[in-house]
Amino acid sequence: MSETNTTVSMMNQQLDALLYNETNLIANLSNASALLNQSMTDLNWAGFYLYQPKDDELLLGPFQGNVACVHIQNGAGVTGTALKTQQSQLVEDVHQFPGHIACDSASNSEVVVPLTKNGVKIGVMDLDSPKVGRFTKKDQAELEQFAAILLKHIDIQ
Repeated sequence: MSETNTTVSMMNQQLDALLYNETNLIANLSNASALLNQSMTDLNWAGFYLYQPKDDELLLGPFQGNVACVHIQNGAGVTGTALKTQQSQLVEDVHQFPGHIACDSASNSEVVVPLTKNGVKIGVMDLDSPKVGRFTKKDQAELEQFAAILLKHIDIQ
């Protein structure tokens, strides 16, 4: 997303159009991960982990990229921290993050946005890059906008 404002704006518009009239969680997360992966450079993973309240953990959801960890405990690693704190996590160098979970040794930076709608924790959106410092504060803000559009199209029954 560091590419240009036009690219980000276009990607957000594409997401809104792509998800128009569809509220299925898995279908929408699948298309959103594909759009992120196709639109952004220097990624090796773009996808979602879904919150499992019974087990108080994140479970691997739709994604594009290398193989991934299936279960992540609430509060563990970057993704679990985003879920627990309900705050986006921007990590320039994951190897410096206390408790980082190395699902893919090629990942060097990460940004994670929690997904919550009407007080219900849905999960997190997670993007990884092999480049240290790939994501900026601006990227984080733009991904939070992307997540807001996505949440608008998800029915949480």
